[in-house]
Amino acid sequence: MIRLVLAGLWVCILTAGTSYGVAYWKENGSLLPAKDEYLDGLQYQKTRALSVPMVENGNVQGYIVARFVYTVEARTMHQLNVPPEPFVVDEAFRRIYADDRLDFRKLARYDLSILTTAIKQRVNERMQAEIVQDVLVEDFNYVSKDEFQQKP
Repeated sequence: MIRLVLAGLWVCILTAGTSYGVAYWKENGSLLPAKDEYLDGLQYQKTRALSVPMVENGNVQGYIVARFVYTVEARTMHQLNVPPEPFVVDEAFRRIYADDRLDFRKLARYDLSILTTAIKQRVNERMQAEIVQDVLVEDFNYVSKDEFQQKP
């Protein structure tokens, strides 16, 4: 009988000690970063693929298919009411469609740094803050009208 009481007392002491240790560790010695530290840094956000029609002599000759990646500070991204992606996609479409220097048959000669810088600046102007830190090109290709219609 005495062994049963001592075993029960030992389990109670062990449970109380473990609970105290876990509570102390969670409060003071957690290995996980604090929430503010976790949110610091940049987030990379991908845009959806966009198809921009290339018009020449009044006819659609093909499409520029592009996808961009933009960086935003994580803390800023969590505070935004409106995500910047629609603005990035809209600016990219407008820039590509209206650019007279873009020769869709020779994309290798097109300066993408001018395009990405213009997208970044214009998005930040429209959002009235320095939201987008950088715009990167993930994909930028020309697909002729015939090739575009053949693919399912």
